[in-house]
Formats: sequence, C-alpha cells, structure tokens
Amino acid sequence: MRALIVGGGGREHALAWKLQKDQPSIEIVAAPGNPGIAALGRCVAVSADDITGLVQLAIREKPQLVVIGPEAPLAAGLADALRTAGIPVFGPSRAAARIESSKAFAKALMREAGVPTARATRCVDAAAAKRAARELGAPVVVKASGLAAGKGVIVCETIAEADAAIDAMLTNDSFGAAGREVLVEEFMEGEELSLFAITDGTTVLPMLAAQDHKRLLEGDRGPNTGGMGAYAPVSLASDALVADAIDRVFIPTLDALRSAGAPFSGLLYAGLMLTSQGPKVVEFNARFGDPETEAILPLLESSLLDPLLAVAAGDELAGHELRWSSNHAVTIVVAAAGYPDKPRKGNTIELPPPEADVLVFHSGTAFGPEGELVTAGGRVFAVTGVASTLDAARSASARIAGEIQLEGKQLRRDIGWREQERGAGAPGN
Repeated sequence: MRALIVGGGGREHALAWKLQKDQPSIEIVAAPGNPGIAALGRCVAVSADDITGLVQLAIREKPQLVVIGPEAPLAAGLADALRTAGIPVFGPSRAAARIESSKAFAKALMREAGVPTARATRCVDAAAAKRAARELGAPVVVKASGLAAGKGVIVCETIAEADAAIDAMLTNDSFGAAGREVLVEEFMEGEELSLFAITDGTTVLPMLAAQDHKRLLEGDRGPNTGGMGAYAPVSLASDALVADAIDRVFIPTLDALRSAGAPFSGLLYAGLMLTSQGPKVVEFNARFGDPETEAILPLLESSLLDPLLAVAAGDELAGHELRWSSNHAVTIVVAAAGYPDKPRKGNTIELPPPEADVLVFHSGTAFGPEGELVTAGGRVFAVTGVASTLDAARSASARIAGEIQLEGKQLRRDIGWREQERGAGAPGN
C-alpha cells in the first residue's frame, strides 16, 4: 500500500501519522512534505501548487490513494487531473471545491438550499460594500470571497473599521485576487464549532467536533490567524446537535452541489456558529482543517485509511463507521516571531525529547544548510497533548510547547478556555 499526501504542513503530518498508525506497512510519499513527515516516509520536492508535477509524480509512484491536504490545489483542479489520469484521489473536484474557494458561491448555494447562515451582500465595488455595511450596522463582518489562508475574515466593531477593511480589500488590493470580491455579512453571536464529515456525496460520516482559536493572543485578542490551537471533543456538540447539522447543513449542501453539476466527495468541513436560533454556517472548507485535524485524529480509534480508500475508489461509505477515544486532545500552535504579518524564517529550532502522551506535528519547518531544523513558515508546530481530562491534555501540550527552543516563538496557553469555563472536560462530565 502506497499513499501520496499532497502538502507540507501540520495537517499533512497528522494525516501521514494516522495512516501509518492504521497500516504500519504503508509507504508514505509526501509532496513536498516536511522534516516531520520525512521521519514517517519519503518527501519529494514537488510543490503543492504544481499540478502538472504532482500528476506526473502520481503516475510514477502509482499510489493506491492520494490525499490532497491544502485548499489551493483543490481549487486549481488537482483532483480532476488525477482522476483523469486514473489515480484514486480523496478530494473534491474543482467545481465542488468552489464551496470553499468562493464564499460568494457558497453563500448563494446555501441561500438556494435553505441552509441556515448569516445574511450577506456580495460586492465588488467599495462604495456598494460600504452601503451594505451601513444597512447591516455594526458589528459587521467583511470577508474576502477567495482563498486567503484563513486570514480573509475581518470582524468589524464599528462602521469605520468596516470601511477600512473594505478599502483594504477592494481599493488597496491587500488580499490580492482573493479580496477583489467581498461579502459584507451580518455578525452572528455565539460560539464557533468545527465539524468535519467524510462523504461520498450522499452518505455523511461525521467526525468529532472541535473548536479552533483564531486570534493570536490569549483571551481571544489580537489579529486573526490561520489558527493558534484547537481542542476536541467539545461538550456543546451533542449527538442531537451533530444530527441536526447533518440534516440541515450537510445533506442539503451536498444535494445542492449535486444538482449544480458539482457532486462533492472528500472531506466537507462546516464552520458553525451556535446561535440562539440554532447552528448557522460561517463557512465551508473542502478539506481537512488546520489545526483541528491535529486535535481530532489522535482521538480516532478506528481506521481513517478505510473510508478514505472507499471514497477515493468511488465506493459507497454505507457500512463504514468511526470510533472515538474517550480522551481529550488539546493542540497548541507554536508560531514564529512576527506571525501572522511577517513571520521570521530560517531561525534554528531545538525540540525536547519526545513524550508518549504528546504529539509534535511539524507545520512550518525545514532543514537548514547544515541539516539543522529551522523555521520555514508562520505556524511552526502543532503540539497535541492527549489525556483523560481537558486540563491534563492542555498541561501536557503546554509543557512541550514551552520547551521548544525557538527565538521569539508565540503560543497560547489558554486553548479550550471556554470548555474549562463550562466545567466540561473533567472526569464524569
């Protein structure tokens, strides 16, 4: 068995780790991979954005499974190109991946399908966007419609902040092509929940819900990032709530995509806001989220490989099930100095000795000229502690994250603070 994993971040490291745990004899090939994945398999220097190079690599390697990690190659049609070449791939088509690559498309699809979500106006003109912000009133949310590495959503407390966000996107081109179309969206009050589901386009196999922490600083302060940590499970995600989300969000969305001629198979991720009116969709992703994947997969006791193989082969998921540990997982992201605006690259890293209850997933690392480990991205590690309680998992994660030697590193030690305030995550809860 050979699996090709496209990408080189913490999500891909976690996927490689889990697939190898499911089948120890599996041969992992990663493109481009990272030093953490290199300890599990073979890394090939092909960029995740090089569609032609990746197809050629897959034809040479003949994997039984390709898993596409990042959003950009999905949006560029990598899954389509691999399927055309006869390669089994887990990931949606370019047309179906628009559920993530175009927030405007996703919003229109949800509106037509009756999926609960915030009111929003699509704008390509700054003056029209500012009028829309005033119609909704502050607080209001301004979103870049395209892919912006998790940083294209600005929650504006005042109209002045909304104007500045709109000008940044539509006038100053601060987000490039991703921000040339924006959504001015109603602000939703509540807690966010990340819910993943493996799907063949009809059957929905929900995974354990997680909660992400987007802000850079403790207490949910500072700028938005790609994610500074996550934890699972989340006590708010009852069986009834998940079942409701499947019925009112996932199934209608999959039906609407199929009706639009873009059937979806792969991993559909719904970012949900738990409002007083029930769960509403904040956004969809067309792939495993990061850093939630690093918190969820260590709790999956059943095989991930089996359902991924089934979907990649075009088989039905009916009959597959996922089994979960009763433990808790807390993932703390260790970020480079200067993240998220100008992360420092090339800084030397020293890791502490490994511990059985803590997994260190490489997110932004590389080998330096002397073979030393150095920073190569904004989010450098995702450190996951697993324990019988939330506090114990967070303590284990924070201890190892704190022992990583990296000049100017940034991390949050309050991951899961809402769960702690609820008194959840302790024995008996």
